[in-house]
Amino acid sequence: MPPSSNPQPLPLASAADWSFRDATRRSRWRPAVVPGCVHRDLLRHGLIPDPFFGTNELDLQWIGHHDWEYRADFTIPADLLAHEVIELVADGLDTVAHVELNGKRVGATDNMFVGHRWNVKPLLRAGRNRLLVRFASAEKWVATHRLEHTPREFNDPVGGCTRLRKQQCQFGWDWGPRLVTAGIWRDIRLEAWNTDRIEHVRIAQHHHADGTVRLTFTPLTARRRRNLRVVGDVRLDDTPVAAVENGEATIAAPRLWWPNGHGEQPLYTVRLEVITSDGTSIGRWERRIGLRTLRLDRHPDTWGESFQFVLNGRPAFAKGANWIPAHSFVAGLTRADYARDLTAAAEAHMNMIRVWGGGIYESEDFYDLCDELGLLVWQDFMFACTLYPADRAFLRSVRTEAIQQVRRLDHRACLALWCGNNELSMANPAELQKAKLRRQYEAIFHKLLPEVVAAESTGRDYWPSSPWHGDFEAPGDDERANGIRRGDTHFWGVWHAREPVKNYEKWPFRFCSEFGMQSYSSPETNRTFAPPGDDNVFGPVMENHQKNRAGNQIILDYVSRRYRFPKDQDALIYLSQLNQAMCMQIGVEYYRRNMPRCMGALYWQLNDCWPVASWSSIEFTGRWKALHYLARRFFAPAIVSAHVPGDETVTIGNYRRTSVREVHLYTVSDLPDETGAVLRWDLFHLDGRRLRGGRRRVRLRYGEALQQVSLDLARDMARHGRDNIVLRIALDIAGKTISEDGILLTRPRFMPLPKARTRVRLERLDPRRYRITFVSDAYQHRFAFAVSGMDMRASDNWFDLFPHEPKVVDIRLPRPLAEAQLMKRLTWRSLVDASA
Repeated sequence: MPPSSNPQPLPLASAADWSFRDATRRSRWRPAVVPGCVHRDLLRHGLIPDPFFGTNELDLQWIGHHDWEYRADFTIPADLLAHEVIELVADGLDTVAHVELNGKRVGATDNMFVGHRWNVKPLLRAGRNRLLVRFASAEKWVATHRLEHTPREFNDPVGGCTRLRKQQCQFGWDWGPRLVTAGIWRDIRLEAWNTDRIEHVRIAQHHHADGTVRLTFTPLTARRRRNLRVVGDVRLDDTPVAAVENGEATIAAPRLWWPNGHGEQPLYTVRLEVITSDGTSIGRWERRIGLRTLRLDRHPDTWGESFQFVLNGRPAFAKGANWIPAHSFVAGLTRADYARDLTAAAEAHMNMIRVWGGGIYESEDFYDLCDELGLLVWQDFMFACTLYPADRAFLRSVRTEAIQQVRRLDHRACLALWCGNNELSMANPAELQKAKLRRQYEAIFHKLLPEVVAAESTGRDYWPSSPWHGDFEAPGDDERANGIRRGDTHFWGVWHAREPVKNYEKWPFRFCSEFGMQSYSSPETNRTFAPPGDDNVFGPVMENHQKNRAGNQIILDYVSRRYRFPKDQDALIYLSQLNQAMCMQIGVEYYRRNMPRCMGALYWQLNDCWPVASWSSIEFTGRWKALHYLARRFFAPAIVSAHVPGDETVTIGNYRRTSVREVHLYTVSDLPDETGAVLRWDLFHLDGRRLRGGRRRVRLRYGEALQQVSLDLARDMARHGRDNIVLRIALDIAGKTISEDGILLTRPRFMPLPKARTRVRLERLDPRRYRITFVSDAYQHRFAFAVSGMDMRASDNWFDLFPHEPKVVDIRLPRPLAEAQLMKRLTWRSLVDASA
């Protein structure tokens, strides 16, 4: 199909000359980049220091208290003025904006998440035109509007941010800075059209059961025109597979879209033309879709009520993490910015990403990548933790926001669920016992949003809050007991309440959508914001990059429970990451072992918005923490998992060592096809001796978690001491090891780990790829290697080395490096190296 001339766009982001200024100080105009924000423009001109460096964030709070202006000078082509309607289209203005064209008022905004269209033809003139967007201070706005709304605050240190529909985490969070910005954060353009304009096309999929898929296309136009004809085609890999006639198409032998690890992700391109009854073309419309069925299945079962996502008739265990904005300044993020971390999620065998409700509705690039990578999206509406107003103007704005976002994303193959909010009901149990606050809450999350999803989507499921167990819980209610029966749960007993890590294994939740453990970023990432000599974790710079009030103390608490005192700060960072990975491994493997009772584990969190100590598995710079390497192992399609009952207990701050007598070995499989495998186990002494072992043939079936072996180790412990032995477990398919781990039977701080010598052999595969073989003369727990000055990607890392057994790893470098230089830059350490 040739491009449509209706509507005819004039891009203002690229075709106009943009400038900005501080309207409070009435400073001079300077060139600006659109889409963008004031912080990025100020930094580009050298007017402010890097907001992420040192403690600069604290000195830049004035920016949020000033008003800012953006203006554009542009020329209108004569043919554009001949159209019936010319609209100024602003996909996103952040946030309190007044818009003028050639000195005349166009409109005003107070919702960052709403796109706007204004008919500006009467205001345009031939030749040069000037557009002015004035952004009022959001800080001042929330201090002077809706003052009757005084909710309990959680992360906004000043208060009032929920009075305005703006990215909530700009006002600060326990992993992010307070940098309240302003600007034209999404595309802005003119669109000229005649007769009518396509506003939306709803795509519905039918008849998946008979070997075909019937698609129906229902257009919605700006003038709500009826009796429209929809024609076009559906293509796969640019090959037509079906014609669209009278708004319908039938796909024979459809290739189904599956989440990552379950099959392929074929995407069909739909190209449509909408025509009036008199044959006039209104315009053309194109989208990519995946053919699949997807629903949230909640049915009564043995344990209460299921909570599982069913794809193409197959229940799928959701493996993934929570997503926060990829940068503190989201304007101008590119596909490459998103691809780095979303690709890493897919490489770690994740199949679901939860877009958390305190950030933004993400860009088309984000959802394009999720469609392509097979990452299901649990999509929160943008509400988090703190209660919100419910006056008429606020509700009208939220309804418009919800309609726009549901329509925008409804065709997406990746979209799995609309969720009303993040933690509002969990965080405000006492407040929501009050009748007025309950009514206001329900007006948004139990009435408005589900109505919009039902009316505007093609059968998408809606869930009112995360977590939610089916009813409001009063203070003192046992939310954990409720979570093992129904709904989804956020479990923060480990971390916030400092409960023992083994408490993960007490609660077989139906779906755990948040749980996490902090760690420090690597020394390499810390050097991007900490001046030399000013990187002590308790110093002002590092403290400013630790936004959880008790974060450092909690990290040290958990590290001290398990590991010896670190010999230096780099060792502490290593131990913090090792501890984080261990905690998430215990939690995730427990949830997977409890499949199908538990059908989802989404840890907090995948990514960072700035360099910081946090719960992320990927640092702001893109470096993988230990957690992400272990996630690739514990989220693998088939794993062997060890349950060590009664590992350790904590009693009133004192540690009591309990008796471990046995270890239970499980297999867990998400492999689509049944297959045979061999389960192996070997018991080693720390001096290198293999004490005993065994193997068993097993069958791996989709969706099955089975206890295969129970090992009684009482005699081994009595003879050798549990501090001196380590259990290696492995799972082989067709002679290839697909899952392997080293299991410690005591806290590592009690183990006399031997010092080891490591031999390294390099094989160059191409200028940027090497194969590395490591051989150790003694057991090494969680051997971690790196290439100094480079963020390499490895096929495996943070693994166990067993005596005299080669470990082969492939690495990919960001740029070519000679073999001799690689050998010089290669560094490594294991647990024994972390203490003096």
